[in-house]
Amino acid sequence: MDYKPPHFNNDKIEPRPDKVETILTIRNLEFGYKPHVPVLEGIDLDVPKGRFLGLLGPSGSGKSTLLKLVIGLHRPWHGYISFSSKNRNNNRTGKSTFTSLISSMVDPMKNLMITPCSSIGYVPQIESVDWNFPVTVTEVVGMGIWNRSGIYPWFNKNTKEKIKQMLNSLEIAEHAKRQIRELSGGEQQRVFLARALIGNPEILILDEPTSGVDYNTREKIFGILTDLNSKGMTIILTTHDVTGLGKRLPWVVCINKHLISQGPPNKSLTSDNLLKTYGLAVDSNNLLVNDDVIPISEPVDTTGSGPYNNRASE
Repeated sequence: MDYKPPHFNNDKIEPRPDKVETILTIRNLEFGYKPHVPVLEGIDLDVPKGRFLGLLGPSGSGKSTLLKLVIGLHRPWHGYISFSSKNRNNNRTGKSTFTSLISSMVDPMKNLMITPCSSIGYVPQIESVDWNFPVTVTEVVGMGIWNRSGIYPWFNKNTKEKIKQMLNSLEIAEHAKRQIRELSGGEQQRVFLARALIGNPEILILDEPTSGVDYNTREKIFGILTDLNSKGMTIILTTHDVTGLGKRLPWVVCINKHLISQGPPNKSLTSDNLLKTYGLAVDSNNLLVNDDVIPISEPVDTTGSGPYNNRASE
């Protein structure tokens, strides 16, 4: 039976206008974790409102770092990031003591509620979560709107209803009272997706949303994202899955420290661009490029662990 994605009733998502505005602009962006060793350099990127964009590249190529720069977890060395007409260069908003306590509970939640743009939803890599922390599904999803639930450190009636509706939309309501460590990888991924969506974001950013999940779960997640995008939500995600996910995205950006290429998969994922992105020539078998199968001899090394990709992990 084919998977039918749930319908999301999101008041902020509107039909795409005839003239699409640019929602995110990145210019001459440079950043690194060690002095004089940039992870990203000279990144220029425009993201129109309503685009479904995938960042492709090996580990250490700067994909996750770029996402963290966009949401405000890192400050760029050079260049700027702006959303619509509001320049967000290097700035972070302040956080309350209560927000600090909540955000420190689980590693990927830390600092996520102090992003420069309140209309950004962020889904971290599930591998980075401290699954031993005792927190329920309801509590995780509620963290997406802690700053809107009033002055008291518990959920009000309105917040509880929003959480319930979101869990129902993603078909995980039956797990509401369970500890997150008890869930499968796909269920955990949907919990963090619910946390990102409950605030009705204009931009949804996901770091490896299909990493470590099986085929059926990947298709469910892709179906949900496609449904959201069809209603106008801007989606940016990273992925190592070139053939299973990358070639199906409307727009892909190949990145490895520098921006290598961008465009529809059949234009951007050429053998030359894959060589520059992943550092070695490889066979992609079913990967369609310029409407043809690339006839190269080795398998695509999308993990960045090949002999030409001895880079530190992002």
